[in-house]
Amino acid sequence: MRIFNRNALLDHPHIDNQALQLIRQALLNEDKQMIEVRPFAELGGANHGWLNARHHFSFAEYYDPARMNWGPLRVWNDDEIAPHTGFPTHPHRDMEIITYVRQGAITHKDNLGNQGRTEAGDVQVMSAGTGIAHSEYNLEDSTTKIFQIWIQPNQVGLPPSWGAKPFPKGERVGTFVTLASGFAEDQDALSIRAPARMAATTLQAGQSTEYPIGATRKAYLVAASGSIEVNGVIAQARDGVAISDVDVIRVTAIEDSEIILVDVA
Repeated sequence: MRIFNRNALLDHPHIDNQALQLIRQALLNEDKQMIEVRPFAELGGANHGWLNARHHFSFAEYYDPARMNWGPLRVWNDDEIAPHTGFPTHPHRDMEIITYVRQGAITHKDNLGNQGRTEAGDVQVMSAGTGIAHSEYNLEDSTTKIFQIWIQPNQVGLPPSWGAKPFPKGERVGTFVTLASGFAEDQDALSIRAPARMAATTLQAGQSTEYPIGATRKAYLVAASGSIEVNGVIAQARDGVAISDVDVIRVTAIEDSEIILVDVA
């Protein structure tokens, strides 16, 4: 097997312009294979009337063996909840559940006595641990839109917990801000029991930002609004973007955009 040095190949003095363009396109296509766009229209899901749910990974009645998880990221649901409806009390165990509110507000109540209302742009985290029962309702007069994200923990058998936090929206303009994390250095983020992060940013059209991830980790990224370009690959609002073998994720907004990213081992 022959091994080529990319830079040496591109700088070779005897390659004409047409061949050079073909080589560059081939290398670009090779890189793009590390970034898979999962169009919103192709996601699983169901409309229950009060709940219009789309599933990036197998969930409930939607099953696709090719989309069971992305590393320890097990669930990414795109939910629209009608006014004055919601999820009645139900149990969870051994799962890190992050809710990012895109529009409206969600009200949480659990059997530990926790209760809180999380508004658009803010985050709540529930570590299900040995077991917790909770409800989530849209008590507002308009539709609430959320991303609900489940990450498999690397610690089990621990007591359950819940927390929520408002994050100043201005801090995430033009740069990713970590909202939930399993790393001790992210002291301002909500804590999860997994070696993972959830980060968010808002970009104006034409604006770019970078997220250094390292080629040994994976990321899953969704634009809650706006179309974007991720390392040269275009994605529309609410498409899923599965990323691996990439050192640095570069996101450019084609339109004003709100972007959520999960970084996992």
